[in-house]
Amino acid sequence: MEKQHNHKDCMQALKPVRDTLDVINGKWKLQIIISLNAGNKRFTEIERSIPKLTSKVLAKELKELEQNGLVERVVKDTYPVSIEYFPTAHTKTLHPVVESLKDWGENHRKHIFGSPTEAEKSE
Repeated sequence: MEKQHNHKDCMQALKPVRDTLDVINGKWKLQIIISLNAGNKRFTEIERSIPKLTSKVLAKELKELEQNGLVERVVKDTYPVSIEYFPTAHTKTLHPVVESLKDWGENHRKHIFGSPTEAEKSE
């Protein structure tokens, strides 16, 4: 017979998941992190690397990622002033999560669309 879990056990399991989703949730945050990890560090580089991402949304998302310790904003004392964004060491701890999401997404696509070639045709 299966053990029944109480509400407290459920909440203890859900809280860290909710915390994680609060930080990386949304359409753009993981894409921005992936772009930064790929070496894009200037605002325009990040913006160009992610189709359909607007400047306004990128600025908002970068600010939130910075507040959560996942992005470091560096202002360079040049003329004109240049700003670069870098993933922090803490961002690297998300790598296994991103890889797991990527693997799950590939498997899910195969599950829904069939063979990989059929899935690629639907893009």
